[in-house]
Amino acid sequence: MPTHVHDRSRTGPALVAAVLFALHTVFALHNHARFRTTGYDLGIFGQAVRSWAEGRLPASEIRTATAPAGFEGEALPLLGDHFHPALALLGPVYRLVPHVEVLLVAQAALVAAAVYVTGRTAQRHLPGQPSAGPLVGVACGLAWGTQTLIGFDFHEVAFALPPLALACRAYLDGRLRTAAWWAAALLLVKEDLGATAAVFGLLIAHRVRDGRERRAGWLLAGGSVLAALLVLKVVIPGFAPDGRYLYAEQVRGANGFLDGWSVKVLTVLALLAVTGGLVVRSPLAWLLLPTLAWRFTSSVPSHWEPGLHYSAVLVPVAFAALVDAVRRGARLPVPGLRGFRAPLLVPVGAVLLLLPFQPTAQLATPGFWRESPREAAARAAVELVPNGVRVAASNTLAPHLTDRNVVWLAVPGLLDQNPMVEWLVVDRTDGFPAGAAADTLRKAAGDPTWRVVRDEAGIVLLRRCLTC
Repeated sequence: MPTHVHDRSRTGPALVAAVLFALHTVFALHNHARFRTTGYDLGIFGQAVRSWAEGRLPASEIRTATAPAGFEGEALPLLGDHFHPALALLGPVYRLVPHVEVLLVAQAALVAAAVYVTGRTAQRHLPGQPSAGPLVGVACGLAWGTQTLIGFDFHEVAFALPPLALACRAYLDGRLRTAAWWAAALLLVKEDLGATAAVFGLLIAHRVRDGRERRAGWLLAGGSVLAALLVLKVVIPGFAPDGRYLYAEQVRGANGFLDGWSVKVLTVLALLAVTGGLVVRSPLAWLLLPTLAWRFTSSVPSHWEPGLHYSAVLVPVAFAALVDAVRRGARLPVPGLRGFRAPLLVPVGAVLLLLPFQPTAQLATPGFWRESPREAAARAAVELVPNGVRVAASNTLAPHLTDRNVVWLAVPGLLDQNPMVEWLVVDRTDGFPAGAAADTLRKAAGDPTWRVVRDEAGIVLLRRCLTC
């Protein structure tokens, strides 16, 4: 390939990735500044990364609000909740810049990296279409699965996007051992991704008849299964306070699979829409099944729907599968939509049609940039909390305090713990945990050691005064 063509093919995806990185970063940081992020999950992950930065295994005081029955510690060991050692990569960054916003910027960067790789995959495998890279990159970055990740605080699955994109690209390139290494990295992101890595290994083994690539595929498949079993049966229970994997109870198998299809079908249709339905024309589509399987057999309705971050890991796979289908000559069975270009324009069109309903569409609304009385009161309240104290905070206020304090979620029982919480800051409208904000304030009102420092626009700040 001529050098100037090669350079040009990099420029389009790189520009798209850079623009989306800026867009997602601005949205995430301002959304956080508006107190639209929460202790569950940004505060929890902020405490996890702070632990890594301080040379400790990840633990969270906030997560104790829904800890297993009988837990009495101050901080829940997070490796007993989920297996996500990839978070340790943010420890050195947080040590240099000790602010929870680092997680939001890192998430935007991880998404941008996956967008760039996916765009480059399209450029490489659809050489007759100069616009393939930018088009696929735009669709990948603005797809509903990516948008829900950016719109929902921070989540460890963001670390899965670049390895998935790189593994899919290497697979399409025929670099199967490289694909296996990238897929193996998923084992360090989250425990459920071991199944995805195992399926990737089977794809590699099935693609070649002999040689080191086939052995690499079988090694990946078998190793991923063994690693997942080790994590689920030994590692997580070993760290868990009650010695078990909490989320195993949520999987109901065939019985759970039969429930909620009025919601589940929306997730499937959304996945088909953003790929023009061509995702099923590539072997890479098999990689979608493990994530869809655990979600659709779950007893938790929020796992079924397309509206949360759980679909983010589907996006790079779906668009790599789209590229694969198009390069194989797949056509849309619609009159007038023939040739290579149309199958790429259709998913972009679907993504753009869905964009007004996505989180980052708020950037175009005046209200997103206008500070409300509640936001001003919340900012004033958290600024009055001194550094280095023990704080109980409601869900939307907690992540603004985790960088400089020991922070728990404000629940009534917390006020009785020893050592005592010194400050309490609550948003009366916080709905998670249900009723906790009102009950905590009610309990503090009955304790003469608590004094109201500030009460404005529904934001209440109290200080414990033992000598008053």
